[in-house]
Parts: sequence; structure tokens; C-alpha cells
Amino acid sequence: MGGDDLFAALEPEAPLADRMRPRCLDEVRGQDHLTAPDAPFRKLIESDRAPSMIFWGPPGSGKTTLARLVAGSTKSRFVAFSAVTSGVKEVREIVARAKGDRRMGQRTTLFIDEIHRFNRAQQDAFLPHVEDGTISLIGATTENPSFEVNAALLSRTQVFVLNLLDVPAICGILNAALDGDGHGLPGLRADTDALEAIATAAEGDARRALNVLETVSASLENGARVTAESVNAAMGVKALLYDKSGEEHYNLISALHKSLRDSDPHASLYWLARMLESGEHPHYILRRMVRFASEDIGNADPRALSIALAARDAYDFLGSPEGDLAIAHAAVYLATAPKSNSVYAAYGKAQKDVLEQPNLPVPMHLRNAPTGLMQDLGYGRGYQYAHDDPDGVVAQSHLPENLEGRVYYRPSDRGYEQRIRELMDWWDALRRRKSRMESAPDDV
Repeated sequence: MGGDDLFAALEPEAPLADRMRPRCLDEVRGQDHLTAPDAPFRKLIESDRAPSMIFWGPPGSGKTTLARLVAGSTKSRFVAFSAVTSGVKEVREIVARAKGDRRMGQRTTLFIDEIHRFNRAQQDAFLPHVEDGTISLIGATTENPSFEVNAALLSRTQVFVLNLLDVPAICGILNAALDGDGHGLPGLRADTDALEAIATAAEGDARRALNVLETVSASLENGARVTAESVNAAMGVKALLYDKSGEEHYNLISALHKSLRDSDPHASLYWLARMLESGEHPHYILRRMVRFASEDIGNADPRALSIALAARDAYDFLGSPEGDLAIAHAAVYLATAPKSNSVYAAYGKAQKDVLEQPNLPVPMHLRNAPTGLMQDLGYGRGYQYAHDDPDGVVAQSHLPENLEGRVYYRPSDRGYEQRIRELMDWWDALRRRKSRMESAPDDV
């Protein structure tokens, strides 16, 4: 389909969201950083210098619309292609025709919706044809291209980020649909609070908002107005935006983890509820909470790990939804517990020494000597048994010679770690005293 005909095929029976697609950049709402008169993207399009590109943005933000407008402005043949339903075979057919059209002076814009669903090998199929100019590629994705698009393909395209549409932008789109001009719903009347309810529930998705408006209008008697009550009845159960393997998955768990770390139980409960209500498996959240108990709380509150593990057991025993409360119980405890990453940092230092320092043998006095030969070789010789000492502590080295005196664990002064620090100081003082006594000359 040529650029001039991109919107000609729309029929009155087409969904409202399709009929209301902007037909020029000036009609695009909520993406001023791309479509404003002085925006670099707009200048590229209007000067017919559009590169191959990838539009990255949430559902219903206008990725497909912008792709069609780009193709229309360059007078190229626009080929829409879905990574869900098509494969490399169809790509080869499109490229073959594009090569023939190119000899006739006709350019081809290949639009691939959900390009992230192509695997690496399939994405590689585009590379030579993008490089030699046979096709101009426009990809659309809701996923972070850094994770989902081949580096080679990403380096040959320019990424443009689309914003989540805010409520005023979506209200403007809905009002445009009410104004009609032959494509919308001319004659339909709607209360302002009804449009705001639709726009709020749409969560940045213009397509969802227009679909709700169309559904509500179909349910009304002739002459009736769209009210907030009729909108609520038509919307039904809210569907949450979430992809358990995509960027939003990692964004939400990051928000939960950081809310717990910053001791905010309110935000912790909110992000926990977002993940559970979106369908995240509770075991994933519980694994992260168990790790959090050691990584971010540690010995500042040794009970935190037990409570996180108890929440796992309670959930396994009860299941959802009853077991969800045990997870919330643990989340509030973790959020309000004193925090320390001292154990986490200490283990990291020990790991670093293992990887970077020479790994000397275990000192002879610390080795086990289960056989006579090993005893003869000196295994265990000189070991001092702490329980034989009146104070229960001895002054002997426990690290390899090259790491003697190394300090890994430095307790904080928060929570129970303050008591641990006091105990460590007490043990160290005893060892120093015993070491001085052992090194002092015998009384004559």
C-alpha cells in the first residue's frame, strides 16, 4: 500500500481506534518531543531523510501510527508485518518485491510490529537489506530494545522513545472522537468526568480508551449521554500491564526491593500488590525477599531471614489468596527492620581475595588428621581447642599466611549488629591479651 493510501481503506465498520488514527504529525497527541515543529524527529521526516528506526513505547502510545506517517511522508510502499504471525519466509518475499520496486524508483518501508518477538537469527535476516537500502525498517516494541534487539540491528537503526500518554492527552483523543469529522462518533455526548474516568483507567493506552468509549456508546440508547456510571459498568475488571519476562517485570521487582531497603512499608505493600495482582508467581517474590533478608538486613535483625522463610512455608501451606497475606506480613517486617549490608559486603571482600590472591594451603594446625600418616606429617599439630581455655577463646591464626590480619566483616551500629560488634570487640581484646601473655618471657 502506498503512502497516499494508508488511511483510504478505513471503513465505517472499522474499530474506532483505527478510524481515529492521526493522519498527520499535527494530530498526534502526547509525543511533542517527536512531533513538535522543532523536534529533530519531525525535521528528519519532513526532509525525507528518515533512517531505519525502532519505536519503543507502551501499548497504545502511537507506534504504529507514527510508522504509517513516516511511510506516507516518504511516499514509500508501506508493508505491515507482525512478528507474531509471520516469519523469515515472508521477509524474503517482501525483500524480493522491494528489490524489484527499487529498480522502478519505488521505496519500501517494512513495519514490524512487536519486533522483540523475533529471535536473533530472524532479526539477522533483515541486516543486509537494511544496510544496502533495499528496505527502510521500522520496528515497534514495548520491550527495551537493549535487551530484545540484536546489537548489530540496533546499531543500524535509530531508537525513538514514545511516552506513556497522560490523562489530558487521552481526554483530547476522546474529545476528538466525539467531534467526529466523519471518522469518530459524531452526535455522541459525554460528561467530562466520564471521559476522565476512561482516560484514567486506560493507563496511557489510547487504543484501550477508544475501545471503551466505543463499547459504552454501543450500549446506550439513542440520545443518551456517556456518564461515569455507564463507563464503570462497561470497563469491567481492570487489566494490569505486566510482562513476567520483560522490562516491566524487572522494574516492579526493583521498585519493591528498593522500597524495602528504604524502610517504606507503604510502598512495599503497593509494589507487592501490583506484582501479585498482575499474575507474578509468589515464589519469585519470596525468593527475592529471602535474599533481601540476608543482603540488606543481615545480622542487624537475624530474625528477618527466619520470617522470610516462614512466609514461604505459610504460602506453600495455604496457597493464594490466603497465603498472600503471609507475604505481605513478611514484607512489612522486612521494610521496618533495621538494615545492614555488612555481611553482604564482607562476603564480597572474601570472594575477591579467593579470586585474586594466591590460594595458600590450609595452615597445618587447622587441618583434620584422621589417619596416623597425617598425624605424622604434622596435620593438626599445635591446634588449641577453645573449650579447654577458661575464657573459651585462644590466640591462634585461622587464615592463610598471606591473608593474616585480614578484616572482612565490620558490623554496623544498627539493630542486633551493635551487639555483635560489642562481642567481636570483646573476643578480639581477649585474644590480644592471651597473645601478649604467650609472647611474654616466663617469670624467673
